Amino acid sequence: MKLRPPKQHELAALSALCLRSKAVWGYDQAFLDDCRAELTIRVDELTSSSLCVAEHDGALVGVAQVTVAGDTADLQKLFVEPQAIGLGIGKALFEWASSTAKSLGARHLTIDADPGAAGFYRKMGAIEHGTIASGSIPRRRLPHLVLEFG
Repeated sequence: MKLRPPKQHELAALSALCLRSKAVWGYDQAFLDDCRAELTIRVDELTSSSLCVAEHDGALVGVAQVTVAGDTADLQKLFVEPQAIGLGIGKALFEWASSTAKSLGARHLTIDADPGAAGFYRKMGAIEHGTIASGSIPRRRLPHLVLEFG
């Protein structure tokens, strides 16, 4: 597996990967359609955030995105191709996100997680700090986790 920056021509494929990965939690098509805008990676995000893709045997198998404002980093996206889940790709992308956030001056990383993914982030050392409103689904609350850098 290789981690690298994404190429502009890969953004549509990476956005589709995000939706396939989100679907792992059993969501129906209407739910996924409601999430589409939030899970789409736009061209401007190549310069307004830090993005990383995981590639295996020439195939895109994961993506992570981090934004940093002051001493706070936010994990915008971390998605793994469904058939590649369990191969360490998520962990590698999370370690990239944490390292990138620290290198950009962040003291902590916030994560607004899908409820199904919250256990993964807890395993990576993040602590739950309540809930936050979903950016896609009205009245839906998501686990809000924080990883403190020490």
